[in-house]
Amino acid sequence: MEFLIYLVCLVVGVVFVLFTAIAGHVFGGHDAHVIGSGGHAEAGADMSDAPGISIFSPTVIASFVTSFGGLGIIFSQIEATKSPWISAPLAVLGAGCIAGTFLILLRNLMARTASSSEPQVANLVGTSATIITPIPENGVGEIAYVYAGTRYTAPAREEHGVAVGNGAPVVITRVAGSQYYVRKV
Repeated sequence: MEFLIYLVCLVVGVVFVLFTAIAGHVFGGHDAHVIGSGGHAEAGADMSDAPGISIFSPTVIASFVTSFGGLGIIFSQIEATKSPWISAPLAVLGAGCIAGTFLILLRNLMARTASSSEPQVANLVGTSATIITPIPENGVGEIAYVYAGTRYTAPAREEHGVAVGNGAPVVITRVAGSQYYVRKV
């Protein structure tokens, strides 16, 4: 009887994986676009501690069920672990380890691929820029700079309050909030 339970779990897990792979390919991704509002909705439970993947994700649950079924079949065929009192806890423990490892791998993958293209403020000190709106004495102008192949603009002040003309090359010396401080090259 326990062999049948393990077999059902294995088959249900494999069928779920195949169904979601085919359905995802045919019907598209997991995103839902709200018509008329330009909004974007994400689905999932308990996404507070990691980007995008929850312990309650259908993918993680399917990996647990599939692993439980496969490991249960294996343990029920070994003479020392043939008893359901031994094979079931071992299968649960093994499936938990496999699903947990899968969850960690997915979270790491999501964290790496979801990184922002916005530059880190600490990385901007020493970056060359060009004045695109003149900075008046003790005033604010605008700079343009390139970081990681992308062009950005930002409000800027000259570090010592000196006026800097349009097109002048400068170096970013520090960033305070949204205000960039520059020094003429």
